[in-house]
Amino acid sequence: MEIISKYRLQVISGIILVLLATLPLYAPGYTPILLTSIYMYIILSVSWAMFSGPTGYMSLATAAFFGVGIYTAAFLGDILPLPLFMIAGGLASAVVALLVGALTLRLRGIYFAIFTFGLVMLISNLLMFWELHVTGTRGRFVVIYDYNIIYFAMLAIFVVLIITTYLLRRSRWGLALQSIGENEEAAAHIGINTTMVKILSYGLSAFFIGAAGATIATRWTYIDPGIAFDPEISFLPVLMAIFGGMGRIYGPVIGAVIFTYLQEVLITRFSELYMLIFGIILVVSILYMPNGLVGLIQKLWVRGFRRKYADT
Repeated sequence: MEIISKYRLQVISGIILVLLATLPLYAPGYTPILLTSIYMYIILSVSWAMFSGPTGYMSLATAAFFGVGIYTAAFLGDILPLPLFMIAGGLASAVVALLVGALTLRLRGIYFAIFTFGLVMLISNLLMFWELHVTGTRGRFVVIYDYNIIYFAMLAIFVVLIITTYLLRRSRWGLALQSIGENEEAAAHIGINTTMVKILSYGLSAFFIGAAGATIATRWTYIDPGIAFDPEISFLPVLMAIFGGMGRIYGPVIGAVIFTYLQEVLITRFSELYMLIFGIILVVSILYMPNGLVGLIQKLWVRGFRRKYADT
């Protein structure tokens, strides 16, 4: 039965992938644009959950890695083709994450969260100072690509990320991450190099964030430090992952899909209140859905299953 269910899941996933890959051929013009934004937030949420989910380390450096990827595209977009500067953006963000991780992943709790968010503000202000006082300009123009090309590029990152996350969770490396989250001291005592595991996993998650930043930058045409290192990018993926649930790979995916669409609606109708509404949803999710939407659905499903057999 388990083999059959896995086979069905693979078939359904293949059908969905084919539909998404052919969608620009038959969908209205705005649909690929919206889905590109959804892919972006899925990548940010799943990448964040890849490291922070199992380890319990609350990283708020997503905007820093995303911004590094964006600025990599701004510098290399005119020199390299799209696939290469996507990879370059991912590698640049991964290097930053490895350096930061080597310095800060010995911190825990609120100290780690504060430092990682401070990294966003530090890089943003350093770039702002450099542009205003050294280059004499503020911001840069980015090479422009067709919307469909950006759509397929973001879809490719999304697929590679899901496969990587799936394999990681079922590997010894994934078990090491889970053991760090459950009891880091015990994990170290049984021979796990916790520092190395955390640093490399942090770099891997940053790679996909940076690649997404380099790709989406070609849609924005013009960027500056305020746009590239928007603090919201550090918080929205956390909200999406927590709301969807980090126990399953598809939890952050569901959370990102719901909140990206909700963001589109709220920005249009309630532009000054949408972050307040997001904050309220986050508080409610933490209080009443500690395992996210996926965990709530599973809980209700099990409860209904038990009642069904109890009645019989």
